[in-house]
Amino acid sequence: MSNDQRSHALWERTAPSPPQTTKLTGDVAARVAVVGAGYTGLSTALHLAERGQEAVVLEAAEIGSGAAGRSTGMVNAGLWVMPAVLKEKLGPIYGERMLYLLRDTPHSVFDIIEKYNIPCERRRVGTIHCGSGRKGIAEIAERARQWQAIGAPVHILSADETRDKTGTTAFPTSLLDARAGTIQPLAYVRGLARAAIASGARVFTGSPVVVIEREGDDWLLRTELGSIRAKWVFLSTDIYTSGIVPELRGGQVVLPFFHFATAPLNPSILRTILPEGHGGWDTAMTAFRTDDAGRLIIGSVGALRGGGTRIHRKWARRRMRALFPQLGEIELDYEWYGRIGMTNDHLPRLHVSRQNLIALTGFNGRGIAPGTVFGREIARHICGELPLDAMFLPISPVRNAPFRSLREGYYELGAQIAHLPPAR
Repeated sequence: MSNDQRSHALWERTAPSPPQTTKLTGDVAARVAVVGAGYTGLSTALHLAERGQEAVVLEAAEIGSGAAGRSTGMVNAGLWVMPAVLKEKLGPIYGERMLYLLRDTPHSVFDIIEKYNIPCERRRVGTIHCGSGRKGIAEIAERARQWQAIGAPVHILSADETRDKTGTTAFPTSLLDARAGTIQPLAYVRGLARAAIASGARVFTGSPVVVIEREGDDWLLRTELGSIRAKWVFLSTDIYTSGIVPELRGGQVVLPFFHFATAPLNPSILRTILPEGHGGWDTAMTAFRTDDAGRLIIGSVGALRGGGTRIHRKWARRRMRALFPQLGEIELDYEWYGRIGMTNDHLPRLHVSRQNLIALTGFNGRGIAPGTVFGREIARHICGELPLDAMFLPISPVRNAPFRSLREGYYELGAQIAHLPPAR
């Protein structure tokens, strides 16, 4: 996208074409203006349109051009934090609401895919969270205990069971989550856009918002060539927010995350790697999966720019061989990276700065399933089905993350250091 070979790479190459859209020209009126065509923004527009509400989506670049089209494609339940942390951080009321809402989020994603026949390499077979080291083993056991306590279908796998499911002997234990699965993320977000448009929403791309202002009882959003007048505005741009509301970007620390993909593997080798089609990741922040063409995809923290590109590329080859020695010589066909917005407590934020102006930020690496469901809940609120005090999150003030620039530099440099070859 945008002539950047490292923005979407494999996903851009293999996703169906996006629905036809244009820039916003002239003046448009709608009940709801949604800014940002990612999972949450398009889910909001889709669920509004299904309820007969006029919704217009404004996207500065292209559908899925932000985080949505760059992810690993894991459709996981819950957030990065464990269930108990939700109650601890959000309190008993909001903690329970979030747990109930997030418990079955993958079902909501797969239901939309089925309802609207979205071609996105859907694999509804579960994901495997692998324990790495003593600390990782303890984390897996505790995650299983907490999820099982609320009835989630998660199971601890032994070393042998983990080997059989993943094809690697690198992990002594893992957590199999039967609720989850994988998709082609850019294909899914483009499918959401297509479904929203078919249901009555309008989507304009190449239309960055330059001004948001109150005019009477309405909001006026101006782009370079047009404007939208709306009763409601939902900002769903997260860390890809432009200068219109810079404080939304300042409230998070950016964590860069890259991916590499091999050429399609020989079928005899492919049968030995994640043979049932699961997606996997470990407690050391390495993600790995295959796609429908038989490519192996690996991802981790880091940015593919400057010296980091060479360091992370070499690490990817080493890590693939360490996990799956049967690969032999590895040819990498694709590489790309994006940005994850991280809040201090790894929880999302709901902001309501003025009447009928809502923003949601801080997905912390869990955008697909939570983002889709959050969009549905935002739509319910706008339609009057869900009062603000009954929402899944309390209203948070917008605050800058402390030492943000320093921490972002630390993460990028620290990832390069962590991915250097071990000293001999």
